[in-house]
Amino acid sequence: MSEVLLVTGMSGAGRSTVSAALEDLGWFVIDNMPIELIARVGDLVTAGSREYAGVAFIVGRSGGVRPDAWLAVERELRELHENAKILFLDAPDDVLIHRFEGNRRRHPFEAATLAESIAGERELLRPIRLGSDLVIDTGSINANQLRSRIVETFTDVSGSSLRVSLVSFGYSNGIPRDVDLVFDCRFLPNPYWIEELRPQSGLDQPVAAYVLAEQAAQHFLTDVVAMLEWQIPEFAKEGKSYLSIAIGCTGGRHRSVAVAEELRRRLGIDHAVFHRDIAR
Repeated sequence: MSEVLLVTGMSGAGRSTVSAALEDLGWFVIDNMPIELIARVGDLVTAGSREYAGVAFIVGRSGGVRPDAWLAVERELRELHENAKILFLDAPDDVLIHRFEGNRRRHPFEAATLAESIAGERELLRPIRLGSDLVIDTGSINANQLRSRIVETFTDVSGSSLRVSLVSFGYSNGIPRDVDLVFDCRFLPNPYWIEELRPQSGLDQPVAAYVLAEQAAQHFLTDVVAMLEWQIPEFAKEGKSYLSIAIGCTGGRHRSVAVAEELRRRLGIDHAVFHRDIAR
């Protein structure tokens, strides 16, 4: 068993989507088990069949995660499994309110108003979020994009202890809140202003050729790769499990996509880049 993953977070932030995505990747997913049983069940599962990519516990879907019980389970699980990791799903309060109002579900954290329920749960889960190995903010992405993000992050291709992922985005849609490093490529000429290139994206060869032909683009890529080639091993030595690198342009469709794909190629990252805003 390559990995044990605890998945938790704010109610309405996407646990169901993550559960389905991990199952599609060949993970053994256990949903809503009492938290006190997780460490022992995880030990039994990982001691058995090796046919699964990993085992994931989806925790707190019906609410009621207590930080004291969580921290005890986390400590025990990490002692039993050196590859145990925690994924925390988050989203801004206004997004969570919209989601709960849209599906008319009752929030598991009881309070006088929905806003107070979300605020109370956020405060309760604060120490868990701070101790997580990876935080994914789902506020600006839909269910299909979250599924793609999970596939891109948890597809095991290198066996490395540090998983490096790349995200392209548009500044007009907001900077991703869950990335570690952000690079801005808005200084490059914008293919949007070329009529025949506008409907295409950075995944199309004409757009990529236009962007990467610029001397400034080559200079930028050379500098970023040189920095990351020594930083990534240093992050790994410090015990970091996930490193998310974001490349931004104005709209997130042309320049950032082409640059992120070329950066992926130069760094030797085999899995796909998550292009957050390419369809906007």
